[in-house]
Amino acid sequence: MSSSAARSASVEPGRDHAAAGKLDALRAEIRLVGRSVVAFSGGADSALVARVATDVLGRELVLCVTAISASLAPEELADCRALAREWGLRWQTVPTAELEDPAYRANDSDRCYHCKAGLLSALAPLAQAESADVLLGVNLDDLGDHRPGQRAAAQRGARFPLVAAGLSKNDVRAVSRHLGLRTWDKPAAACLASRVPYGTPVTLGTLETVAAAESALRALGFGQLRVRHYGDLARIELLGDDLAAAVQRRDAVVAAVRGAGYRYVTLDLEGFRSGNLNGALRSATPPGVATVSGDAQGAP
Repeated sequence: MSSSAARSASVEPGRDHAAAGKLDALRAEIRLVGRSVVAFSGGADSALVARVATDVLGRELVLCVTAISASLAPEELADCRALAREWGLRWQTVPTAELEDPAYRANDSDRCYHCKAGLLSALAPLAQAESADVLLGVNLDDLGDHRPGQRAAAQRGARFPLVAAGLSKNDVRAVSRHLGLRTWDKPAAACLASRVPYGTPVTLGTLETVAAAESALRALGFGQLRVRHYGDLARIELLGDDLAAAVQRRDAVVAAVRGAGYRYVTLDLEGFRSGNLNGALRSATPPGVATVSGDAQGAP
């Protein structure tokens, strides 16, 4: 698939000098913080924070914590474990229970606020025991979208070292590549609840169905993707260069997604757009989809 090639285009190998400067700024910010508990999801952002904090402060002063819940894809948990082993991180997991919160399950525009509040509540005892601040992998680009979770984190005293050091998403990838981290081109992987349109209740069954569908598509070789959940209809988002491959492999794609529990399988011709369900907060116009499954004609 072409996922890595597409990301490579935005991270130029010759920008080592600029990446080194950004790395120095991030190191300086982390030194100012000192003892840290890093919320470690395994994505490019939190992975960079975890690795640099551990390198700068030492393993004994940095605890990396992965929150375990139904909204974390199984592959992401496995990769967190693998990265912790590869990089020698001091790592542990902590359970979170956002599905027990009616406000989270209701899935209104503040769902992420309730999720992040739950995460910070779970991390607080660990941070207190470590006499540490909580660090999150929030970058400058994240500040421009609807991200109520950042408000919850800031209200609870979490720190955003990537923002303080002036790192955008491209900077995160460039610095990670400069350091030789395999996460430099890792596809973004927001929590599984982000696949569920606002107003549709988030349930354990829904999250498990989305996770199964996305895992099955990754097994076919598709990297950056989202399966948006509309009841028994799945709307697949892929990188533009992967759309033709999905159509060519229609039977395998349909079988993979139906095997997860969906009846209708559709392919979004606009391709992958991170956070695109936030558009519903600005417009009631639904996005167009192209049918991949033959009997999905007339599906909602």
